[in-house]
Amino acid sequence: MTDELAEPSLRITEIFYSLQGEADSVGWPTVFIRLTGCPLRCAYCDTAYAFSGGEKMPISAILQRVREYSTRYVTVTGGEPLAQPGCLSLLSALADSGYQVSLETSGALDVSGVDARIVKVMDLKTPASGEMARNRYENLDCLTPRDQIKFVIADSADYQWSKQQVNEHRLAERCQVLFSPVMGQMAPSELADRILADQLPVRFQIQLHKFLWDDARGK
Repeated sequence: MTDELAEPSLRITEIFYSLQGEADSVGWPTVFIRLTGCPLRCAYCDTAYAFSGGEKMPISAILQRVREYSTRYVTVTGGEPLAQPGCLSLLSALADSGYQVSLETSGALDVSGVDARIVKVMDLKTPASGEMARNRYENLDCLTPRDQIKFVIADSADYQWSKQQVNEHRLAERCQVLFSPVMGQMAPSELADRILADQLPVRFQIQLHKFLWDDARGK
């Protein structure tokens, strides 16, 4: 088998350059690699177009596309990127190339094999997502202080559940905890007020890209 045939390929929905809208690197110009496919169907999902289709690309071609942009930040997202076995190889190849790489994952799939150089931004799915039963709590033990765990909060019940998880699993002692409102369902100011009233050790965030470009694809 030749090296070309042995090279892993992944199905890619899009590769684009934008400002990071979430997590610890918010605001930095970033290349986003959106992988195709996701086993979850969250009620608030805003990337359903990534569930199917896409273009199959070898890792070398993906790296070539990333090199077209002058940035050290790369985010691998989806869909659910870990649903493709080649994702782990892609993450390591990006880190080998000197990029600061983050992985946006639902938390429903095993993250133990992710390269230690990668920043994991992992969800715990709330009740309103409709996918709470898919949470893989074993993943919590794989988080390091440089990783982040995210709660996307749609209503009061989601908030109370999220607060319980933070306390029960002592999440703020593991890594940075992010609370984000579902746009159009919970007012950002309401979530901010709740965090302050309860003095939670969490970081409030909003989706910066939605304020700048609404739901424009590739932004």
